[in-house]
Amino acid sequence: MSDDAVLPIPNLALAQNYFVLSTPSLKHLHQNARKELLEGIQADHMAPYYRIVTATNALDLDESLLARMEKENKEELDKIDERLEEAKKTEGETDIADALRARANYLTRIGDKDKAVEAQKLALEKTPGLGSRIDIVLTLIRIGFFFGDNDMITQHLTQAEELVDKGGDWDRRNRLKVYRGLHLLSIRQFKRGGELLLDALSTFTATELISYNDFVASTIISNVLTLNRPDLKKKLISAPEVIQVLPELPVLSDLMKNLYDSHYDKFFLALAATEQTHLKPNRLLSPHTRFYVREMRISAYNQLLESYRSLTLDSLARSFGVSVEFVDSELSRFIASGRLHCTIDKVNGVVETNRPSLKNAQYETVIRQGDILLNAVQRLSKVLY
Repeated sequence: MSDDAVLPIPNLALAQNYFVLSTPSLKHLHQNARKELLEGIQADHMAPYYRIVTATNALDLDESLLARMEKENKEELDKIDERLEEAKKTEGETDIADALRARANYLTRIGDKDKAVEAQKLALEKTPGLGSRIDIVLTLIRIGFFFGDNDMITQHLTQAEELVDKGGDWDRRNRLKVYRGLHLLSIRQFKRGGELLLDALSTFTATELISYNDFVASTIISNVLTLNRPDLKKKLISAPEVIQVLPELPVLSDLMKNLYDSHYDKFFLALAATEQTHLKPNRLLSPHTRFYVREMRISAYNQLLESYRSLTLDSLARSFGVSVEFVDSELSRFIASGRLHCTIDKVNGVVETNRPSLKNAQYETVIRQGDILLNAVQRLSKVLY
């Protein structure tokens, strides 16, 4: 493997399988997840990680399998340590750094988090090349993703950005966009995360982090929520990279196209299917499922209401393929929280829009930002004086 090749370690598909097995509501996916998780652990001899997943009963403990993998781990680490000692005695700094990276990568591969992080940081100290240093920090970010360590991800994303700014090449800059984008999605920053994924769409190479199809799926999910209709068509629906993969993502294809084409009843069905197939089973997006579904419904309601000054509850309900009672209850909730600018005339069964003027909206934004700035100044003055 060339020096610039990025090793797909740790195997993030296994963390996804472990999440599925740890989620009782995904029981229909457990059999396949259990099979893939066990096969992946055996393939990479992941004794430390096997201990973690068996301790939570995600997999049954096989003592003989654990003993074989631990024996394999010890033998391989002994060989690497021998090469490292030899490099220290007879070879230069570059060879020592290579041996340190080999040791760190093996510990990363077998899922020994603490030792892997320590070894990667040591390799980072001893590695001279900027490109190789960026690769090590990206590996530390993947370890954070693998173990769901948000603080670790955030810390090393900042470190990676600093290194890339010093002279990272085009490929590593684009990889970092994907890493940042996925992290932002995992902390519910769909707009900024979606922008980064969209920027990386035509140059995607970060297969060590996420498969291409899953990357396109994440790009669609985030940007359907945040793009306006013209940009949705231009940047997503018409993008060759998306068109190529859509036959393999039929649910997301329906979600995106039915929202754009204003087929709201079909859009609601696609949204429900997306919730079950792409949100709840996804370990990064699962915590945000309710938020995402709610925001997508609000987006669809706003899109329809923008075209009318008023329309009946009955026609609105028929447009979305739901009952009048359901749409009345849901609109009332969103109106009360200030998310929809309309009123419901229950006597006449009519929804009337009352969109605020742009000038009023800009005025409110200035006032709100001014309050935030004043509060920040007051806090700073207390610190200084």
